[in-house]
Amino acid sequence: MKLSMASLALLCASMGRSGMAFTRTPTLRRALAATTSSQRLPFSTNTNADSTSTTLRRRRARPSNASLKEILPTIPGYFDGALKSTTEDQTDTTASTSSAVTEDAKPLFPNAGKNIFDLPPRMRFAPSPTGSLHVGGARTALYNWLVAKKGQLDFEKDSEGGFVLRVEDTDVARSTKESEDSVLADLSWLGLTWDEGPDTPLGKYGPYRQSERSTIYSKFAQTLIAEKKAYPCFCTKEELEEMKAKMEAADIPPRYDGTWRDADPELVAQKIAAGDPYTVRFKVPAGARVVIDDAVRGTVAWDAEATVGDFILLRSTGVPVYNFCVAVDDASMGITTVIRAEEHLTNTLRQGLILDALGAPRPRYAHCSLILGEDKQKLSKRHGATSCNQFRLDGFLPDAMINYLALLGWNDGTNNEIFARNELIDAFDIGRIVKSPSVFDMDKLKWVNSQHLKKMDVEEILDLVEEQLNFMDMIKKGGDEKKTRDFVFASTAVAKQMMETTQDAATNAKAVFRYILPSTFAELADGSEAKQMVKQGNFYGISMMLVEMHIGGSLPMPDSGNLLTAFVDGSTNKAIVDDRQIEETSSYPQEYKAAMKSIAKEMQVKGKDLFHPVRLALTGEMSGQDVTKQLSLLAMAAGDDSVVNLESAGVVPFEARMEKLKSFCESIPEEFRVSKNASDKGKSRSDSKKDAAKDESEAASTASAAGSSAVDPLDSYEGPPITALDIRVGRITKVWTHEEADKLYCEEIDVGEAEPRQIASGLRPYLSEEDLDGRMVLVLCNLKTRKLAGFPSHGMVLCASNEDHTEVKLVSVPVDAKIGERVSVPGFDFEGEEGQPFAENKVGKKKVFEKIAPFLKTSEYGVPEFCGRPLLTSAGVCTSPINNGSVS
Repeated sequence: MKLSMASLALLCASMGRSGMAFTRTPTLRRALAATTSSQRLPFSTNTNADSTSTTLRRRRARPSNASLKEILPTIPGYFDGALKSTTEDQTDTTASTSSAVTEDAKPLFPNAGKNIFDLPPRMRFAPSPTGSLHVGGARTALYNWLVAKKGQLDFEKDSEGGFVLRVEDTDVARSTKESEDSVLADLSWLGLTWDEGPDTPLGKYGPYRQSERSTIYSKFAQTLIAEKKAYPCFCTKEELEEMKAKMEAADIPPRYDGTWRDADPELVAQKIAAGDPYTVRFKVPAGARVVIDDAVRGTVAWDAEATVGDFILLRSTGVPVYNFCVAVDDASMGITTVIRAEEHLTNTLRQGLILDALGAPRPRYAHCSLILGEDKQKLSKRHGATSCNQFRLDGFLPDAMINYLALLGWNDGTNNEIFARNELIDAFDIGRIVKSPSVFDMDKLKWVNSQHLKKMDVEEILDLVEEQLNFMDMIKKGGDEKKTRDFVFASTAVAKQMMETTQDAATNAKAVFRYILPSTFAELADGSEAKQMVKQGNFYGISMMLVEMHIGGSLPMPDSGNLLTAFVDGSTNKAIVDDRQIEETSSYPQEYKAAMKSIAKEMQVKGKDLFHPVRLALTGEMSGQDVTKQLSLLAMAAGDDSVVNLESAGVVPFEARMEKLKSFCESIPEEFRVSKNASDKGKSRSDSKKDAAKDESEAASTASAAGSSAVDPLDSYEGPPITALDIRVGRITKVWTHEEADKLYCEEIDVGEAEPRQIASGLRPYLSEEDLDGRMVLVLCNLKTRKLAGFPSHGMVLCASNEDHTEVKLVSVPVDAKIGERVSVPGFDFEGEEGQPFAENKVGKKKVFEKIAPFLKTSEYGVPEFCGRPLLTSAGVCTSPINNGSVS
């Protein structure tokens, strides 16, 4: 690409020392400085556009720049949309040489003479193929893509707006084809498809790799040399280093001293003819000042002469430098707006000088702040995964990634944090990009990803989960296709509720397949929940009964002919992702439930005293998903002709589990083989006659106290368990008056789900909208949607009221409670299988709330209680301003 010696010698011979063709004069600088803050310069130097031009934008009017049009034509040197030199600065260079080149270059600037606010956005993302696409680059690509896509909706289809992908591969030593392919693959995975790029070499503004645009750069280099805006520099590396050392010693910022800036043209021609190596340097105009109105940072200005010396455009090898390529490419490709990281802000000085020297329009600029790690340092590999491909491997969804990346430096002015792709396109506005740095929060990304997963059906993510299972080598190659799909379906369904990433389905399946019960009781960690539970004595008897049932064939096991029974709702043929959805049509789960009832009756245990030992015995864990689902998934993996790679998946078959369980039970000390409760009961029976007199004496002595003490209401309670209700902490985000019902408010309440609940409440006679808006409340969530005066209400806000219901107040929730958390009651297990809330249809059919409601009251201190036990959140006890009232 290096200029030929003959052509360069000819150009240099025509260069005199009388002046420069591109010098912003003192008059011009004073005129620019005189502009007020309200008369900011635009991003493009093309401000001479026809003010009567009609915009094609339907959504947003073009910002007015009338003041600019009034100011610039009066500034000396303003001509044809660019800031040119004044007559007094022009040299005697023959017009034919200069004009011939510039006239030939003009058609290469599509935006010349136009106002960029009237043009459909042409955005670009220009990665260097020297590695993977990382978070910062992905955000830059996303912001440019969003503006381009929004522009394509706002302008006619045949407009030239769009998203351009340009590969900046002039760093020959580091650029590789593998890196380019990797970056393009990552962009494709994110769904950031481009309209023009390296795969469209015949595009109007191609080629789109800088390495393929050498002739274009050469042409513009000739233009600058011909117009005396650039010159050859023959300084050696040693001379430049000596120059730098002298400046540093004199405490002067090092820069090129202009040795060859005004060299004798004949000497230049001789050195070129002799074949001496040279670079081409840009001649920074004396007193030049570059000003931009950055869309994010406002007005930014540089004193070019004081900031940079004459910088290099072409290396001695003929390879153009980064800033020269970027400036030429942006102008020749018609780029209207450049969104990039703030680390490129300083590059704008050099690029602006080059564009102005070429008489090319500047694009609009928007420099985004850096993305930091949680330690407030620039995000890097030491903070964990930062490359897009790693996030794909870790099971993040493309839509969730762009949702989260958009929030790293932008918001739509509301509290909304979950956006679909089309919603982002509609909402995105450069004007709402913030100046302050953003902190990359992996937990927040996982939360965003989980919200997107919740909106998707099991069937929609099967391919992604299968990919994760293959990453972990859990599926055999070439296995039965139907069995593979069933296994993927089951793995997804069993983990769906707790998934933050699709990888969680694979890691959860591994957890289900393993069996980590130790070989002996002594190996259980001291103080662990499992060891404490075994010491209670129920585990030994229940486990031995399970072993005996298994040996005798009476322990229900999954049907090998229909292993999906536990995962599919027979009435809807949909995946069961909520354990509460299992209906009576699910045969194996019901058989298992019947067996548990039988064990409970024979062992005289119930609740957590039954289900915790059973879970530990069968799964080796103290907590997890529904046991029938886990055992069904295990049966899929361990069965005949299984498609699961048993070794990689770590599968421990059920038979092996029972053998290990029996061995473990044999190691349990005798003192822990009998239930403590049963032992206490037995002792009471055996000693009852012996201590009868003593008991009667004690009873008599405490009769008075017993008569005055309160009876525990739970002793006489025979209704549904309080755990049947799904009461959650919510926040009212919106409230309005029902148009047709004078007693109803309509509310949107965030209860920790993907979308807020819409609930109608009869609170209008008691509370104002201001009383409700923004309040944290308790919401009964497992009620079926029903229409109240035509409004679909899904849930109920719990309130306290006095005896005659003339006073109604909201139950007060601790301010530090978590939105969406489930409210609990002391003494009840809300975590185990028995503690799961009933399904909505069951609550309605069996009138569960109606049976529990009479036992929901407020104490004399205003504390909402069930059978004398307070309603609790993670932040403490709920309260109420109404004493001795009811809760409904």
